[in-house]
Amino acid sequence: MSTLAAHLTPERTLPASGTLVGRVWNAIAGGPSLVRVDGGDVIDITASFATLRDLCEQSDPAAAARGAKGQSLGALAAILANTAPETRDASKPWLLAPIDLQAIKAAGVTFAISMLERVIEERARGNPQAAADIRASIRELIGEDLSKLKPGSPQAMELKRVLIAKNMWSQYLEVGIGPDAEIFTKSQVMAAVGHGQEAGLNPVSSWNNPEPEVVVVVASTGRIVGASLGNDVNLRDVEGRSGLLLGKAKDNNASCAIGPFVRLFDEGFGLDQVRSMQLTLTVEGEDGYVLKGSSNMAKISRDPADLVGQMLNAHHQYPDGAVLFLGTLFAPVEDRDVKGQGFTHKMGDIVTVASPELGALSNRMVATDVAPPWTFGASHLMRNLARRGLLEDNR
Repeated sequence: MSTLAAHLTPERTLPASGTLVGRVWNAIAGGPSLVRVDGGDVIDITASFATLRDLCEQSDPAAAARGAKGQSLGALAAILANTAPETRDASKPWLLAPIDLQAIKAAGVTFAISMLERVIEERARGNPQAAADIRASIRELIGEDLSKLKPGSPQAMELKRVLIAKNMWSQYLEVGIGPDAEIFTKSQVMAAVGHGQEAGLNPVSSWNNPEPEVVVVVASTGRIVGASLGNDVNLRDVEGRSGLLLGKAKDNNASCAIGPFVRLFDEGFGLDQVRSMQLTLTVEGEDGYVLKGSSNMAKISRDPADLVGQMLNAHHQYPDGAVLFLGTLFAPVEDRDVKGQGFTHKMGDIVTVASPELGALSNRMVATDVAPPWTFGASHLMRNLARRGLLEDNR
Protein backbone atom coordinates (compact mmCIF):
# COMPACT_ATOMS: atom_id res chain seq x y z
CA MET A 1 0.00 0.00 0.00
CA SER A 2 1.40 3.37 -1.05
CA THR A 3 1.60 6.19 1.50
CA LEU A 4 1.28 9.90 0.85
CA ALA A 5 4.78 10.46 2.22
CA ALA A 6 6.20 8.13 -0.43
CA HIS A 7 5.01 10.55 -3.13
CA LEU A 8 6.75 13.53 -1.55
CA THR A 9 10.20 13.31 -3.07
CA PRO A 10 11.80 15.59 -5.68
CA GLU A 11 12.04 12.66 -8.09
CA ARG A 12 8.30 12.01 -7.95
CA THR A 13 7.26 15.68 -7.74
CA LEU A 14 9.26 17.77 -10.20
CA PRO A 15 9.09 18.06 -13.98
CA ALA A 16 12.33 17.61 -15.87
CA SER A 17 12.84 21.35 -16.36
CA GLY A 18 11.25 24.78 -16.19
CA THR A 19 11.02 27.94 -14.11
CA LEU A 20 9.12 26.74 -11.04
CA VAL A 21 7.64 28.97 -8.35
CA GLY A 22 5.36 28.19 -5.43
CA ARG A 23 4.60 28.89 -1.81
CA VAL A 24 6.00 27.46 1.41
CA TRP A 25 4.76 27.97 4.95
CA ASN A 26 7.58 29.83 6.67
CA ALA A 27 7.27 29.06 10.38
CA ILE A 28 9.80 31.73 11.36
CA ALA A 29 7.82 34.42 9.52
CA GLY A 30 4.50 33.02 10.71
CA GLY A 31 3.14 33.01 7.16
CA PRO A 32 3.75 31.96 3.56
CA SER A 33 6.82 32.73 1.48
CA LEU A 34 6.94 32.91 -2.28
CA VAL A 35 9.70 30.58 -3.45
CA ARG A 36 11.67 29.57 -6.53
CA VAL A 37 12.94 26.04 -7.01
CA ASP A 38 16.65 26.31 -7.67
CA GLY A 39 18.07 22.86 -8.28
CA GLY A 40 17.70 21.04 -4.99
CA ASP A 41 17.11 24.23 -2.98
CA VAL A 42 14.01 26.29 -2.28
CA ILE A 43 14.78 30.03 -2.43
CA ASP A 44 12.60 32.57 -0.62
CA ILE A 45 11.97 35.47 -3.05
CA THR A 46 9.26 37.18 -0.96
CA ALA A 47 11.50 40.25 -0.47
CA SER A 48 11.29 40.84 -4.23
CA PHE A 49 7.66 39.75 -4.76
CA ALA A 50 5.39 39.57 -1.75
CA THR A 51 2.83 37.42 -3.58
CA LEU A 52 2.57 35.26 -6.65
CA ARG A 53 0.05 37.81 -7.87
CA ASP A 54 2.79 40.48 -7.87
CA LEU A 55 5.20 38.23 -9.75
CA CYS A 56 2.57 37.38 -12.39
CA GLU A 57 1.98 41.07 -13.09
CA GLN A 58 5.59 41.52 -14.31
CA SER A 59 6.22 41.90 -18.04
CA ASP A 60 8.24 38.64 -17.98
CA PRO A 61 7.39 36.69 -14.82
CA ALA A 62 9.79 33.84 -15.57
CA ALA A 63 12.77 36.17 -16.04
CA ALA A 64 11.75 38.15 -12.95
CA ALA A 65 11.58 34.97 -10.87
CA ARG A 66 14.95 33.74 -12.10
CA GLY A 67 16.53 37.13 -11.35
CA ALA A 68 15.03 37.55 -7.89
CA LYS A 69 17.54 37.26 -5.07
CA GLY A 70 16.69 35.50 -1.84
CA GLN A 71 17.69 33.15 0.92
CA SER A 72 17.39 29.39 0.96
CA LEU A 73 14.62 27.95 3.12
CA GLY A 74 16.26 24.55 2.88
CA ALA A 75 16.50 21.55 0.61
CA LEU A 76 13.45 20.73 -1.48
CA ALA A 77 13.66 17.11 -0.33
CA ALA A 78 13.39 18.15 3.32
CA ILE A 79 10.49 20.53 2.69
CA LEU A 80 8.58 17.89 0.73
CA ALA A 81 9.21 15.31 3.45
CA ASN A 82 7.81 17.76 6.02
CA THR A 83 4.62 18.39 4.01
CA ALA A 84 2.69 15.18 4.73
CA PRO A 85 0.36 15.92 7.68
CA GLU A 86 1.31 12.78 9.60
CA THR A 87 5.04 13.57 9.59
CA ARG A 88 4.98 17.38 9.74
CA ASP A 89 7.12 19.35 12.18
CA ALA A 90 5.30 22.69 12.54
CA SER A 91 8.56 24.48 13.33
CA LYS A 92 9.93 23.69 9.85
CA PRO A 93 8.74 24.79 6.38
CA TRP A 94 6.26 22.78 4.29
CA LEU A 95 4.73 23.13 0.84
CA LEU A 96 1.48 25.05 0.22
CA ALA A 97 -0.70 25.51 -2.85
CA PRO A 98 1.38 27.65 -5.24
CA ILE A 99 -1.22 30.41 -5.75
CA ASP A 100 -2.39 33.16 -3.40
CA LEU A 101 -4.59 36.15 -4.31
CA GLN A 102 -5.86 34.81 -7.64
CA ALA A 103 -9.55 34.02 -8.08
CA ILE A 104 -10.02 30.26 -8.50
CA LYS A 105 -12.23 29.53 -11.50
CA ALA A 106 -12.98 26.41 -13.52
CA ALA A 107 -14.31 25.60 -16.97
CA GLY A 108 -16.71 22.69 -17.22
CA VAL A 109 -17.80 20.41 -20.05
CA THR A 110 -14.84 21.26 -22.29
CA PHE A 111 -14.28 17.70 -23.58
CA ALA A 112 -16.74 15.58 -25.57
CA ILE A 113 -16.62 12.49 -23.35
CA SER A 114 -16.84 14.64 -20.23
CA MET A 115 -19.88 16.32 -21.76
CA LEU A 116 -21.59 12.97 -22.29
CA GLU A 117 -20.89 11.99 -18.71
CA ARG A 118 -22.41 15.23 -17.44
CA VAL A 119 -25.57 14.56 -19.47
CA ILE A 120 -25.67 11.10 -17.92
CA GLU A 121 -25.29 12.56 -14.44
CA GLU A 122 -28.18 14.90 -15.08
CA ARG A 123 -30.49 12.22 -16.44
CA ALA A 124 -29.50 9.59 -13.87
CA ARG A 125 -30.16 12.15 -11.10
CA GLY A 126 -27.48 10.77 -8.84
CA ASN A 127 -28.31 7.07 -9.40
CA PRO A 128 -25.25 5.21 -10.74
CA GLN A 129 -27.34 2.13 -11.52
CA ALA A 130 -29.31 4.10 -14.10
CA ALA A 131 -26.19 5.53 -15.72
CA ALA A 132 -25.20 2.55 -17.91
CA ASP A 133 -28.47 2.41 -19.86
CA ILE A 134 -28.56 6.17 -20.31
CA ARG A 135 -24.94 6.17 -21.45
CA ALA A 136 -25.69 3.60 -24.15
CA SER A 137 -28.77 5.44 -25.44
CA ILE A 138 -27.01 8.82 -25.66
CA ARG A 139 -23.99 7.39 -27.46
CA GLU A 140 -26.29 5.64 -29.94
CA LEU A 141 -27.90 8.97 -30.72
CA ILE A 142 -24.91 11.34 -30.93
CA GLY A 143 -21.82 9.12 -30.82
CA GLU A 144 -18.67 9.71 -28.78
CA ASP A 145 -16.36 11.66 -31.07
CA LEU A 146 -17.42 15.29 -31.00
CA SER A 147 -13.81 16.51 -30.84
CA LYS A 148 -14.01 18.01 -34.33
CA LEU A 149 -17.24 19.86 -33.59
CA LYS A 150 -16.52 23.52 -32.85
CA PRO A 151 -18.82 24.89 -30.12
CA GLY A 152 -21.13 27.58 -31.44
CA SER A 153 -20.55 26.64 -35.11
CA PRO A 154 -23.42 26.11 -37.60
CA GLN A 155 -22.81 22.36 -37.38
CA ALA A 156 -23.10 22.48 -33.60
CA MET A 157 -26.32 24.47 -33.81
CA GLU A 158 -27.77 21.91 -36.23
CA LEU A 159 -26.92 19.13 -33.79
CA LYS A 160 -28.65 21.16 -31.08
CA ARG A 161 -31.78 21.38 -33.24
CA VAL A 162 -31.83 17.61 -33.80
CA LEU A 163 -31.34 16.83 -30.12
CA ILE A 164 -34.10 19.21 -29.07
CA ALA A 165 -36.43 17.53 -31.57
CA LYS A 166 -35.62 14.17 -29.98
CA ASN A 167 -36.14 15.54 -26.47
CA MET A 168 -32.47 14.87 -25.63
CA TRP A 169 -31.25 18.43 -25.03
CA SER A 170 -29.46 19.17 -21.76
CA GLN A 171 -27.91 22.07 -19.90
CA TYR A 172 -24.57 20.26 -20.27
CA LEU A 173 -24.91 20.02 -24.04
CA GLU A 174 -25.72 23.75 -24.08
CA VAL A 175 -22.28 24.63 -22.68
CA GLY A 176 -20.58 21.70 -24.43
CA ILE A 177 -21.45 22.68 -27.99
CA GLY A 178 -23.09 26.10 -27.60
CA PRO A 179 -21.30 29.45 -27.98
CA ASP A 180 -20.89 30.11 -24.24
CA ALA A 181 -18.48 28.15 -22.06
CA GLU A 182 -19.31 27.12 -18.52
CA ILE A 183 -17.07 29.17 -16.23
CA PHE A 184 -17.73 28.79 -12.51
CA THR A 185 -16.06 29.57 -9.19
CA LYS A 186 -14.30 26.43 -8.02
CA SER A 187 -13.07 27.72 -4.67
CA GLN A 188 -12.32 30.86 -2.73
CA VAL A 189 -9.17 32.98 -2.77
CA MET A 190 -6.47 31.35 -0.58
CA ALA A 191 -8.58 28.19 -0.03
CA ALA A 192 -6.78 25.70 -2.30
CA VAL A 193 -4.64 22.90 -0.87
CA GLY A 194 -1.30 21.91 -2.33
CA HIS A 195 0.81 18.87 -3.11
CA GLY A 196 1.06 16.42 -0.23
CA GLN A 197 -1.95 17.78 1.65
CA GLU A 198 -5.32 16.23 2.43
CA ALA A 199 -8.11 16.94 -0.03
CA GLY A 200 -11.74 17.01 1.00
CA LEU A 201 -14.77 14.92 0.02
CA ASN A 202 -18.12 16.04 1.38
CA PRO A 203 -19.64 12.94 3.05
CA VAL A 204 -23.06 13.89 1.67
CA SER A 205 -21.87 12.33 -1.60
CA SER A 206 -21.82 8.60 -2.36
CA TRP A 207 -20.82 8.93 -6.06
CA ASN A 208 -17.75 11.07 -6.73
CA ASN A 209 -14.44 11.13 -8.54
CA PRO A 210 -11.22 13.09 -9.13
CA GLU A 211 -10.85 15.34 -12.17
CA PRO A 212 -7.24 15.71 -13.40
CA GLU A 213 -6.82 19.11 -15.07
CA VAL A 214 -4.34 21.68 -16.27
CA VAL A 215 -4.72 24.96 -14.37
CA VAL A 216 -3.57 28.07 -16.22
CA VAL A 217 -2.39 31.14 -14.31
CA VAL A 218 -3.69 34.43 -15.70
CA ALA A 219 -2.51 37.98 -14.96
CA SER A 220 -4.99 40.82 -14.45
CA THR A 221 -4.50 41.81 -18.12
CA GLY A 222 -5.79 38.43 -19.32
CA ARG A 223 -2.31 37.23 -20.30
CA ILE A 224 -1.64 33.57 -19.50
CA VAL A 225 1.71 33.45 -17.68
CA GLY A 226 2.02 29.89 -16.39
CA ALA A 227 0.39 26.58 -15.58
CA SER A 228 0.02 24.05 -12.81
CA LEU A 229 -1.86 20.80 -12.15
CA GLY A 230 -5.21 20.55 -10.43
CA ASN A 231 -7.77 18.12 -9.06
CA ASP A 232 -11.28 19.53 -9.44
CA VAL A 233 -12.93 17.08 -7.03
CA ASN A 234 -16.42 16.27 -8.32
CA LEU A 235 -19.47 15.07 -6.40
CA ARG A 236 -21.26 13.44 -9.32
CA ASP A 237 -24.49 12.61 -7.51
CA VAL A 238 -24.87 16.08 -6.01
CA GLU A 239 -24.29 17.91 -9.29
CA GLY A 240 -26.41 15.34 -11.12
CA ARG A 241 -29.44 16.06 -8.92
CA SER A 242 -29.54 19.67 -10.12
CA GLY A 243 -27.27 22.14 -11.86
CA LEU A 244 -28.25 24.58 -9.14
CA LEU A 245 -26.25 22.43 -6.70
CA LEU A 246 -22.99 23.08 -8.55
CA GLY A 247 -21.67 25.24 -5.71
CA LYS A 248 -22.35 22.50 -3.16
CA ALA A 249 -20.78 19.92 -5.45
CA LYS A 250 -17.60 21.90 -6.14
CA ASP A 251 -16.77 24.36 -3.35
CA ASN A 252 -16.11 22.57 -0.06
CA ASN A 253 -13.32 22.61 2.50
CA ALA A 254 -10.08 21.34 0.90
CA SER A 255 -11.92 20.25 -2.27
CA CYS A 256 -9.61 22.21 -4.61
CA ALA A 257 -6.05 20.89 -5.04
CA ILE A 258 -3.42 22.76 -7.09
CA GLY A 259 0.30 22.11 -7.44
CA PRO A 260 2.99 21.14 -6.96
CA PHE A 261 4.37 24.39 -8.41
CA VAL A 262 3.50 26.95 -11.08
CA ARG A 263 5.65 26.55 -14.16
CA LEU A 264 6.01 30.02 -15.65
CA PHE A 265 5.89 30.50 -19.40
CA ASP A 266 9.29 31.11 -20.97
CA GLU A 267 11.16 30.32 -24.18
CA GLY A 268 10.83 26.57 -23.55
CA PHE A 269 7.26 26.34 -22.28
CA GLY A 270 4.09 28.11 -23.30
CA LEU A 271 0.49 27.74 -24.38
CA ASP A 272 1.32 25.44 -27.30
CA GLN A 273 2.78 22.92 -24.84
CA VAL A 274 -0.35 23.21 -22.68
CA ARG A 275 -2.52 22.53 -25.71
CA SER A 276 -0.80 19.20 -26.35
CA MET A 277 -0.25 18.06 -22.77
CA GLN A 278 -1.06 14.52 -21.68
CA LEU A 279 -2.13 14.11 -18.05
CA THR A 280 -2.18 10.85 -16.14
CA LEU A 281 -4.25 10.01 -13.10
CA THR A 282 -3.68 7.31 -10.48
CA VAL A 283 -5.98 6.50 -7.57
CA GLU A 284 -4.52 4.18 -4.92
CA GLY A 285 -6.89 2.85 -2.26
CA GLU A 286 -5.99 1.65 1.20
CA ASP A 287 -7.55 -1.68 0.16
CA GLY A 288 -5.02 -2.13 -2.67
CA TYR A 289 -7.38 -0.85 -5.35
CA VAL A 290 -5.70 1.03 -8.22
CA LEU A 291 -7.40 3.11 -10.90
CA LYS A 292 -5.48 4.63 -13.80
CA GLY A 293 -6.74 7.21 -16.25
CA SER A 294 -5.62 10.04 -18.50
CA SER A 295 -6.69 13.30 -20.07
CA ASN A 296 -5.36 14.45 -23.43
CA MET A 297 -5.45 18.22 -23.83
CA ALA A 298 -5.22 17.86 -27.63
CA LYS A 299 -8.86 16.66 -27.56
CA ILE A 300 -10.25 19.71 -25.78
CA SER A 301 -13.25 21.21 -27.56
CA ARG A 302 -12.50 24.83 -26.61
CA ASP A 303 -9.05 26.38 -26.90
CA PRO A 304 -7.53 27.46 -23.55
CA ALA A 305 -7.11 31.02 -24.82
CA ASP A 306 -10.83 31.17 -25.68
CA LEU A 307 -11.75 29.87 -22.23
CA VAL A 308 -9.58 32.52 -20.56
CA GLY A 309 -11.13 35.18 -22.81
CA GLN A 310 -14.61 34.12 -21.71
CA MET A 311 -13.49 34.31 -18.06
CA LEU A 312 -11.66 37.67 -18.08
CA ASN A 313 -12.79 40.42 -20.44
CA ALA A 314 -14.40 43.86 -20.59
CA HIS A 315 -17.43 42.47 -18.75
CA HIS A 316 -15.51 40.88 -15.86
CA GLN A 317 -12.12 41.88 -14.43
CA TYR A 318 -9.81 40.24 -11.90
CA PRO A 319 -7.36 42.85 -10.56
CA ASP A 320 -5.40 40.15 -8.70
CA GLY A 321 -5.48 37.76 -11.64
CA ALA A 322 -7.09 34.35 -11.72
CA VAL A 323 -6.37 30.69 -12.24
CA LEU A 324 -8.59 28.58 -14.48
CA PHE A 325 -9.08 24.81 -14.43
CA LEU A 326 -9.40 23.86 -18.12
CA GLY A 327 -11.59 20.77 -17.70
CA THR A 328 -10.90 17.08 -18.13
CA LEU A 329 -11.36 14.23 -20.57
CA PHE A 330 -11.31 11.73 -17.71
CA ALA A 331 -14.63 10.22 -16.62
CA PRO A 332 -14.41 6.93 -14.66
CA VAL A 333 -17.12 4.42 -15.54
CA GLU A 334 -15.65 1.12 -14.31
CA ASP A 335 -17.11 -0.51 -11.23
CA ARG A 336 -15.04 -0.35 -8.08
CA ASP A 337 -16.94 -2.71 -5.78
CA VAL A 338 -20.52 -3.49 -6.72
CA LYS A 339 -21.46 -4.21 -10.32
CA GLY A 340 -23.44 -1.33 -11.79
CA GLN A 341 -22.36 1.14 -9.10
CA GLY A 342 -19.44 2.61 -11.07
CA PHE A 343 -16.40 4.26 -9.49
CA THR A 344 -16.50 6.29 -6.32
CA HIS A 345 -13.84 7.39 -3.86
CA LYS A 346 -13.14 5.81 -0.51
CA MET A 347 -11.63 7.81 2.30
CA GLY A 348 -7.88 7.39 2.34
CA ASP A 349 -7.51 7.20 -1.46
CA ILE A 350 -4.29 8.78 -2.70
CA VAL A 351 -4.86 10.67 -5.95
CA THR A 352 -1.94 11.64 -8.19
CA VAL A 353 -2.30 13.91 -11.22
CA ALA A 354 0.89 14.08 -13.29
CA SER A 355 2.44 15.25 -16.54
CA PRO A 356 6.06 15.40 -17.75
CA GLU A 357 5.81 19.19 -18.15
CA LEU A 358 4.33 20.04 -14.73
CA GLY A 359 5.39 17.24 -12.37
CA ALA A 360 3.00 15.47 -10.01
CA LEU A 361 0.27 16.56 -7.58
CA SER A 362 -0.62 13.99 -4.90
CA ASN A 363 -3.31 14.26 -2.22
CA ARG A 364 -5.02 11.94 0.23
CA MET A 365 -8.83 12.06 0.27
CA VAL A 366 -10.52 12.63 3.62
CA ALA A 367 -13.91 13.96 4.69
CA THR A 368 -14.29 17.73 4.39
CA ASP A 369 -14.89 18.03 8.14
CA VAL A 370 -11.76 15.96 8.86
CA ALA A 371 -9.39 17.89 6.58
CA PRO A 372 -7.69 20.83 8.32
CA PRO A 373 -10.13 23.76 8.31
CA TRP A 374 -9.35 26.79 6.15
CA THR A 375 -8.23 29.48 8.59
CA PHE A 376 -5.61 31.60 6.75
CA GLY A 377 -7.31 33.94 4.29
CA ALA A 378 -6.42 37.10 2.38
CA SER A 379 -6.78 39.33 5.46
CA HIS A 380 -4.35 37.13 7.39
CA LEU A 381 -1.88 37.25 4.51
CA MET A 382 -2.01 41.03 4.31
CA ARG A 383 -1.46 41.45 8.05
CA ASN A 384 1.41 38.98 7.98
CA LEU A 385 3.13 40.69 5.05
CA ALA A 386 2.67 44.07 6.74
CA ARG A 387 4.34 42.82 9.93
CA ARG A 388 7.25 41.58 7.81
CA GLY A 389 7.59 44.99 6.11
CA LEU A 390 6.82 43.54 2.68
CA LEU A 391 3.91 45.74 1.63
CA GLU A 392 5.11 48.81 -0.26
CA ASP A 393 3.41 51.04 -2.80
CA ASN A 394 5.62 49.86 -5.64
CA ARG A 395 4.51 46.26 -5.19
